[in-house]
Amino acid sequence: MQIPPHPQVSARPLNSRDDVNALIAVWQSEGDQSARDAVFEQFKPLARRLARRYRNSHEPFEDLLQVAFVGLLGAIERFDPTRGTTFGSFAIPTILGELKKYFRNTGWAVHVPRGQQEMSLHIEQAVRAIVARTGRHPNVSALAEYLEVSTEDVLAGLDAGAAHYAMSLDAPLTPDEPDDPDRLIDTIGCDDDGYALSETTASLTAALARLPHCERQALSLRLKGNLKQTEIAAELGCSQMQVSRLLRRAAIRVRDMTASSHQFAPRRRRMH
Repeated sequence: MQIPPHPQVSARPLNSRDDVNALIAVWQSEGDQSARDAVFEQFKPLARRLARRYRNSHEPFEDLLQVAFVGLLGAIERFDPTRGTTFGSFAIPTILGELKKYFRNTGWAVHVPRGQQEMSLHIEQAVRAIVARTGRHPNVSALAEYLEVSTEDVLAGLDAGAAHYAMSLDAPLTPDEPDDPDRLIDTIGCDDDGYALSETTASLTAALARLPHCERQALSLRLKGNLKQTEIAAELGCSQMQVSRLLRRAAIRVRDMTASSHQFAPRRRRMH
């Protein structure tokens, strides 16, 4: 999207609205490229200022500047000098429209309603202005007051901003080090034993139902009630030694019943 240089471009500043209108008329009627380039050079600082409004850490400023220049060229192409308006008042919304279209078409990772897109951009501009003025990052209420909108509108804009850019899960964990072997996906999720534990619990419940009454009672009090052997003995009205034997026999039976019918499930990845 580079704008090719033209040696015919005049370095003389345009001193009046009539100068600008006359050159645009010459370009549109005669195709005199030097006339177009003179207007372009005169309004390049305006395009630069407008592009700076949309400056952020995710978009190279040179890309935004080139988009603004395309908008400026479009304004020169479509401006009608006979309507009585100044070229600058026509060029500003044209350039801003080109910048907004760029963000709508290429700057969003997912579909976001147009109103929320524009609110997100307004919030970014407001944050920069408030930080520059106060040295502090504004909260939602301060942004709503600055933009003269509701806090709900600000929250919707902030949510939209979170969907503006996406990062590949295969991207390096350290963006400044592309050769970093660690990837973002390595930091997401963990090995989860919960599935295996659930299946083991289900198998254990089935096995408990098949135990002899006394062994089932003793093991249930130990596992579900978390009682000590002395407490189980008091509950069952027997000695601690008898409880120890009941628990030992119950453990052997459960192991034998579950060994042939149950294998631990492989660990599955749990995403945070």
